[in-house]
Amino acid sequence: MSRWAMAFSGSTTAYALLGLLRLRPWTTYELAKQVQRSLHWFWPRAERKLYDEPKLLAAAGMATATVEATGKRPRTVYTITEAGAEALASWLSEPPEPRGLEFAAMVKVFFADAGTLTQLHDTLDRIEAESLERVQALASMARQSLEDFAFPERLHLSALTMRLQLEQELAVLHWARWARTETGEWEATGNPGGWDAADSLRQLLSLVEGIAPDVAS
Repeated sequence: MSRWAMAFSGSTTAYALLGLLRLRPWTTYELAKQVQRSLHWFWPRAERKLYDEPKLLAAAGMATATVEATGKRPRTVYTITEAGAEALASWLSEPPEPRGLEFAAMVKVFFADAGTLTQLHDTLDRIEAESLERVQALASMARQSLEDFAFPERLHLSALTMRLQLEQELAVLHWARWARTETGEWEATGNPGGWDAADSLRQLLSLVEGIAPDVAS
């Protein structure tokens, strides 16, 4: 670990903002909006947190804060420092935190036997609708990137990350539609009727064997 990393125990969010500051100077408002446009697909954070973090970066010497007069209202513009650039480069060599997933609707699916089949179907319908909306948003982003990408020198990285996001959303969309069809045969959330859960698990294992045979057994 470099001397900068030892001096600055930043969060992943802090380093993400350093990554944006490496591209160009931003105000806190611009940073927050840029995160919402791009990073939120795989690193969602509360907007309030995004407004606080640049001040901490400046206090740690990772960025500078310059007040500029724009009309009647001053604005603070943050620029990455050499120390911030070194810390960012060093952080890229560190092992990432384990991947996590927050999916509130799946918690409702998991405990669906406490409610009705109608409630379960409503949840699955919402999952499908949200996933379809996100697929459409990603497709729109891809089309826009082909026409006018803000940082053309980074288009390859945008395409790389966008591919995973789209495949994940398509997987959720496919699953939601499958689950809605399968649960249509259930008698109640606590009684799947003739639906064969064991057969579904065997199909799942077959998928694993086809994609990753070395971990299937």
